[in-house]
Amino acid sequence: MCARTPSCFRKRPVGWLAAMLLAWTAFAFGQPDSEPQLEAAYLVNFMKYVDWPANNRPYATICLFGRETLGPFLTAYEGRSVGGKELRIRRANSPDDMANCQLVFIPDVEEARIGAVLRWVYDLPILTVSDSDGFTRLGGGIELTRSSGRIQFIVNAASLSRNGLTPSSQMLRLAQRVIGVDR
Repeated sequence: MCARTPSCFRKRPVGWLAAMLLAWTAFAFGQPDSEPQLEAAYLVNFMKYVDWPANNRPYATICLFGRETLGPFLTAYEGRSVGGKELRIRRANSPDDMANCQLVFIPDVEEARIGAVLRWVYDLPILTVSDSDGFTRLGGGIELTRSSGRIQFIVNAASLSRNGLTPSSQMLRLAQRVIGVDR
């Protein structure tokens, strides 16, 4: 077993990266106290670890679809800088509402409409995220999962690539599982 020393962290870069990401989240945004707060922090961090095609918009926009559950927890992040752009939080309930979104969150309570949303954003530079079981198998970008009392995530790299998005290597290493690419 590796002691918690600097040399240990160099030997275990994924563990070090995970610790740094968690520490950064706690420092920058305060320690999340609940599962919805943690999910909101994940959405904001996903915005930092995915590259979108170049655009001239001064905003990075997270859109919440349907009966959203994270809105109250994301309002604390609105107006902060994410990748050099001001973060905005918006609601989206139709294809037209999603025109300016970089990330669309579809809560598990909207499971029946996931297929429709995925068709609306197909081939568009929009990252789709959900906490619905099997979301990535349906073609979604990132699925938030609960395992052993922790929130983790699954990345569908093929879906991100199809939409012109590039996840960072750090994100792929932190993922519980990556679909569509060899690690």
